[in-house]
Amino acid sequence: MTVWYLFSHQAAAEIRAFNPGSRIIILLRDPVALLYSLYHQFRADGNEQLPTFQAALMAEDDRRAGRRITRETYFRQGLDYRSIIRFTEQIRRYFDAFGRERVHVIVYDDFVADTAGIYRDTLNFLGVHSGHTGVDFKVISENKSAMSPALRALMNDPLVRGTAIALRPWLPVPIFKAVQKVGTNLCYLNLRAKPRPPLEPGLRLLLQREFAPEVERLSTLLGRDLTCWSKPEPAAAGGFSSPASAADESECLAATGTFQPGGGAFG
Repeated sequence: MTVWYLFSHQAAAEIRAFNPGSRIIILLRDPVALLYSLYHQFRADGNEQLPTFQAALMAEDDRRAGRRITRETYFRQGLDYRSIIRFTEQIRRYFDAFGRERVHVIVYDDFVADTAGIYRDTLNFLGVHSGHTGVDFKVISENKSAMSPALRALMNDPLVRGTAIALRPWLPVPIFKAVQKVGTNLCYLNLRAKPRPPLEPGLRLLLQREFAPEVERLSTLLGRDLTCWSKPEPAAAGGFSSPASAADESECLAATGTFQPGGGAFG
């Protein structure tokens, strides 16, 4: 299940209405890592234009009010980053709709540590024979960036997309599909793999603290301790990384608008 099926308030009920016997698979990720990854995905495909993750977090109020949106923005709701990781209420909707026994929750950390084992567990959940596990698990979704922002802007422009949709009834199906395929290929060829820069430690720490209450609620719902997501990451040479300095925290505080005096509420 993608993040957007979780994000939707209607999806669980609509899926149940379509097929009450559905089995639901949910993959959960550390919320800070998820949002940082999503920011870079949106930067690559044009939905996000702000140059830094901090700037994008600062702009959430403006985006909710319809400001700081560009012609390339195709999914404005996705720019309200904090609302995306309200995992507890999202998963509860699926538990309520299908029952816990029909919802399989996978933690991304487990998937990375034992991909084959999680694959077998998922097949068992689906009632599929899990005896054959000779699957080559490759990384298929590397971080990407656009080689030509101008080409990306052209392909995302509402006028271009609207014209293509308007012409659809007038074009023979094979021709329309061929044009559609050319557009898809151009978008794909315009992307290149590019390592994602590490998240600033001070901002990571602030977000971990901000999201800690949500992580605790999620841990209670799932009956599993996930509070490791709220702790500093281990340093490369072993042990835990040092906490951000007061200067780092003050800078990130101002940049993100989080942790107001006496506050710090999630969302």
